Amino acid sequence: MEIRDRIAVITGGATGIGAALARRFHAEGAKHVVVAGLQTDLLRDVAREIGGLAVPCDVAHEAEIRALVARVERDVGPIDIFCSNAGIARLGDEDAPNDEWQLNWDVHVMAHVYAVRAVAPLMAARGEGYLVHTASAAGLLSHIQSATYTVTKHAAIAFAEWVSIKYRTQGVRVSVLAPQAVRTPMTARPDGAAVASVDGMIEPEALADCVVATMAREEFLILPHPAVRDYVLRKATDVDRWLNGMAKWRLQAGPAQRE
Repeated sequence: MEIRDRIAVITGGATGIGAALARRFHAEGAKHVVVAGLQTDLLRDVAREIGGLAVPCDVAHEAEIRALVARVERDVGPIDIFCSNAGIARLGDEDAPNDEWQLNWDVHVMAHVYAVRAVAPLMAARGEGYLVHTASAAGLLSHIQSATYTVTKHAAIAFAEWVSIKYRTQGVRVSVLAPQAVRTPMTARPDGAAVASVDGMIEPEALADCVVATMAREEFLILPHPAVRDYVLRKATDVDRWLNGMAKWRLQAGPAQRE
């Protein structure tokens, strides 16, 4: 799909990946870009910069995503592209409190479910549309310092696969964004990118370039770090060897500090 003349919605659009996507979509000639999220002042700054619309939205609540979609469809026009991008970095192992597990699940998985429920049938009825789900390379591999992050990012990718299977014959394309370290407020925390940056930290603008290029080819996996594809192949070829290597690496890296 080409971005020009399209209407796009981006959650988590105030900073980092979301803001970079908003700016790049605008530069590509999008008809209108809507940024949504919790950081209302920063959202308005991004929207003002690109001549778009800022909509407060907590993606962990289905009613707010439904309201977002309804408002855009009513006041702006039919949504062509929906980037379900919001995410959190709340690291934890199996002993993380249940509410931490639930928060990761709500933001990293259910937010995608809510977005698909709200917008995919509308796209299918029109015969075209594009869903971009932000996950992580951790969803294809692992985050050796966090079970909560790894498990929910794996689930996000599994759900995106299922949505692609269901809707691709109805003209709706799905891509899942699976980067390693990207220079964002999330990775600015002390251990936010300790492991993911092994292959380098990329700028959000470079990631946005990769997203646009991959959408033009309508490929499922968006991999701004090419090495991730090689790691996935190695994992599939000999999973026990891969697990042994990851376990050794975890001993060297040490446990992450929970927020």
